[in-house]
Order: sequence, then structure tokens, then C-alpha cells
Amino acid sequence: MIYPKLQKLKHTTTGNFFLIAGPCVIEDEHSPFAIAERLVQMTERLQIPFAFKASYKKANRSRLDSFTGIGDIAGLEILRTIGEKYNIPVVTDVHNEAEAQRAALYVDVLQIPAFLCRQTDLLHAAAATGKAVNVKKGQFLSPEAMIHAVDKMRHFGNDNVMLTERGTTFGYQDLVVDFRGVTEMKKNNVPVVVDITHSLQKPNQVAGVTGGNPEMIETIGRAAVAVACDGIFMETHPDPQHAKSDGANMLRLDHANALLDTLLRIHKVSRY
Repeated sequence: MIYPKLQKLKHTTTGNFFLIAGPCVIEDEHSPFAIAERLVQMTERLQIPFAFKASYKKANRSRLDSFTGIGDIAGLEILRTIGEKYNIPVVTDVHNEAEAQRAALYVDVLQIPAFLCRQTDLLHAAAATGKAVNVKKGQFLSPEAMIHAVDKMRHFGNDNVMLTERGTTFGYQDLVVDFRGVTEMKKNNVPVVVDITHSLQKPNQVAGVTGGNPEMIETIGRAAVAVACDGIFMETHPDPQHAKSDGANMLRLDHANALLDTLLRIHKVSRY
């Protein structure tokens, strides 16, 4: 089953890549709407199919005192309202079976975090909701190994799955993107997305706060569309330095329009 709002991602008449974007987490009751509205304006102008992403809950934090959300139901209600207000798909992370069942009542796409992409029970629960599922490739896995995640989803009766490349562990505190992985994962006959912000993280910092290299976002994005990815994933925020999660590798919102315009021009050239 393809939900009506997901037609924008799966059956675009423009031939453009689709975009999954938004802040890392729902930080408050107002800023997600402002970010969503800006992104809707940009993507409508550029005719880029768009889904809004934000985590309603951040469970995978290093430090005990890290921000995790404003409350599960409050965050989910905001996501549902954004989807309804702007008539766009909304995406959020889930970390266990109960979260998958709960979040499916509010969002259009469930996202499996990279560290959890091999968790069979979680994939089963996500598949059973009937919602589209975005499985992020683990930093510890080869692109070829993601066939098993796809096979699990299909075995559990859900073929509405996409895979996301978000970098591979390179030492203790860096990631590297191997763009051969886009071609490899597309062999599974599913949409393949490239996460151009998380792939620039510098994880496992002694301070317990993940670092990043945001000046390379455009570089990763340019390469991603050149190798014919189906979608781009990025986290964006009006003021990344003061974001409550993952600010070190997020794109400033006021830079998003120029970046998307550049990526779209490369995409159109690379199709021929």
C-alpha cells in the first residue's frame, strides 16, 4: 500500500530526487513548524518531493544529561499536525517494537536508526504497521549486507522500504562515505537515500557530544546526486550552534535553498 502523501516521493513527475529533511529532534512547540514551512516553500519552488523529518524522542544519546525530547505524545502530535497542515509525509525514528506501534499512529514513515538496522524484532514491528520504513545502513555494515534488512521487511509483508547510506566507521572518531554503496544497495530494487549530514559526524568524542564537519555537506551532497541516489536526507536548523541535538553536523536552514538549487542542477546533468 502506498499512502497518498507518499505518492509525492514514489511517483514524482519531475524526475527529481526527493528530500527528507528537518531538525534532529522536536525541540519545542513552535520551531518545527517554522522549519517545515521554510522547507516546503523551497521544495515547492524547486519541485523537489519533500518529507519532513524530526525525532520525537532521542534514545541513542551518549550522555545521561542529553536532551531527549519534549515528551513522546507531544512530539508525535506536532509531527502529525505538520503532516496535516502542509500535506506532506512525516518521518520519525523508532527504537523498539512499542515505539514502532505508537509512532505509526502519527507518522507516514518509520525510520530505523543505523545502530538498530539488524534488530529483527524491530524490523518486524515496523513492517507490521504497514507504514513505509526507512532503514539506515549501520556504520559497521557493508552495503551488500543490507539485503538482509530488505529481505526481512519483505518476509514480514512490507515492500515499502528504502535504505539510507550514512557513512561507515573509519577509526574511532570519523566516518567515510563509499559511494559505491549507492549502486550496490539499489540492486535491492528499493529507493536509496544518502544522508549528507550524519555521514559527516565525528562520533565517540570524549566529551560525550558528537562532533561534525558541516562545511563538507555540499561536497557529500554533490557526490550523492551525481551517483544517482533516489533521495537526500539532511538535518537542518536555523541556529545549529544552539540546537539541542546533533548541531555540530547540521546545515544552517538559511543555506538550504542554495544547496538544493546546486544539487538539483547537478542531478539534472547527471541523468544524461
